[in-house]
Amino acid sequence: MERKLTAILCADVQGYSRLMGEDEVGTLHTLTAYREVTDSLIQQHRGRIVGTAGDGLLAEFASAVDAVQCAVKIQQILQAKNTELPPDRRMEFRIGINVGDVIVEGPQIYGDGVNIAARMEALADGGGICISGTVYDQVENKLTLGYESLGEQSVKNIAKPVRVWRVLEPEAMATAQVQSNETALLLPLPDKPSIIILPFLNLSNDPEQEYFSDGITEDLTTDLSKISSLFVISRNSAFTYKGKAAKSKDISREMGVRYVLEGSVRKAGERVRVTAQLIDAPSDYHLWAARYDRPLTDIFAVQDEIVQRIVTTLKLQLTLSEHGVLVRKTTDNLEAYDWYLRGMESVCRFTKEANGQARQLYDKALELDPQYAAAYASLSMSYMLDWIFQWSSDSQILVRAAETAQKALALDDALPQAHATLGYVYLWQKQHDQAIAETQRAIALDPNFAQAYANLGHFLVYAGRPEETVELVQKAMRLNPRYPATYLLPLGNAYFFTGRYEEALAVYKTLVTRNPNFPVAHAGLAMTYSMLNRDGEAQAEATEVMRINPQLSLEVVKFIFPFKDPAMLEFMLTALRKAGLK
Repeated sequence: MERKLTAILCADVQGYSRLMGEDEVGTLHTLTAYREVTDSLIQQHRGRIVGTAGDGLLAEFASAVDAVQCAVKIQQILQAKNTELPPDRRMEFRIGINVGDVIVEGPQIYGDGVNIAARMEALADGGGICISGTVYDQVENKLTLGYESLGEQSVKNIAKPVRVWRVLEPEAMATAQVQSNETALLLPLPDKPSIIILPFLNLSNDPEQEYFSDGITEDLTTDLSKISSLFVISRNSAFTYKGKAAKSKDISREMGVRYVLEGSVRKAGERVRVTAQLIDAPSDYHLWAARYDRPLTDIFAVQDEIVQRIVTTLKLQLTLSEHGVLVRKTTDNLEAYDWYLRGMESVCRFTKEANGQARQLYDKALELDPQYAAAYASLSMSYMLDWIFQWSSDSQILVRAAETAQKALALDDALPQAHATLGYVYLWQKQHDQAIAETQRAIALDPNFAQAYANLGHFLVYAGRPEETVELVQKAMRLNPRYPATYLLPLGNAYFFTGRYEEALAVYKTLVTRNPNFPVAHAGLAMTYSMLNRDGEAQAEATEVMRINPQLSLEVVKFIFPFKDPAMLEFMLTALRKAGLK
């Protein structure tokens, strides 16, 4: 009995019996044409067709990578061909792939290896691909694809449960990311070195010093984010691991990065000890580790050394401007720096009270150092948060946000956050071109600034360019996989204004799930249902809008949404009016 290890691909057509029952001749004609595609692609990817029976297909490959690449190409080409057919006549293949031991008998192969591939196929959706854990282990870091874990599945005639993964192409990956913020979605590695900076542990005797270790983490993230040749996960996503015992390999898979930086901070009197280690997460190999015992006055130099060590280890290429801006000491006053870090800890709690406390702390930092540009930038952001969340009744709050952002930039024009805040101010003043320019400047200074990508996508909808928004928001979601619900609003709006109503519906529904009392999300559903002529559902959502915010009216909508093109605003108002909003 001959045995061998091989990659097995199984495929069949979803709903084949229905297709045959409705039009036998037409179905066979389509199947023959599609088989020409699958047979050719299997040959191109160095595979061998083992057998075909009815709508079924069995093939083998010497490489798991070849098998998955072939499956993806099959689905891409057949999806394009399906657009030429009426929806009820489209032929969608389900594909399952396994790597396993098989029995060889002439041209045929048998055994559990084949049976598991067949079970993977049965778990796949039409047009989809499911792979076993043995395949995933072979391809996870070799292909630019996403993988969504379906967990362990008990499958027929197989004694032990099998790990199953759904293969996701970039568009499907983005959709899965939208549908579940805390998802088991595993992201592919970017095409450049990628890193996450985990929250540094506070090893000080005083638990109140937590803000200081968090501040060091924030500073390192900000510094590394300015390097265009490095992909850096945002602080928001990194801090979801704070206080959790997570393995580097798992973090790498969940965040889609290769490197993990972790460390600790111990502050005692006028001295500080910082440890840091850089880990190649997929292999769990420690590239380097260092300990810095220094006077507190050297804290900026320590950060500089850590960043430079990462740049050297990863062989990053820096532009001339990046050489100039990395880890600049923004103040000589350590007490001002301390108040600034306390302010950052407060503002990141995103509550009205904490935002007010942050402002007082930034003011203390600026009293000690009136030239502290970063403190002005953060103060400006606190004013902007008051405006966005309507935490303040101060009619001049937007003016204050603009003035403090401009003070920050007068002292240091290379502060991404100040440019981003100013962009928001310009949007609400309906100066769309300036809003876009400031936000693009923020991204140029910080190519890993997730919030700025989301902001830019938001602004482009209002500027009449919604077709450019989707890619920008997806970029923000990739940099910040545990993104806030606010990212979904520009994405839903972009789909709505480009006529992609079903996609808009999915996004708005996800937004409502994550924030049930957000009236704008329900308004998005109302206007989308209107355009789909689902009037009952549209009216139900309009009723929900009024329940949450009885003051919201079409007149208020006119005031709230800063559209550049009056026709876009009127289009939205017409849809809301049809839903019953007055």
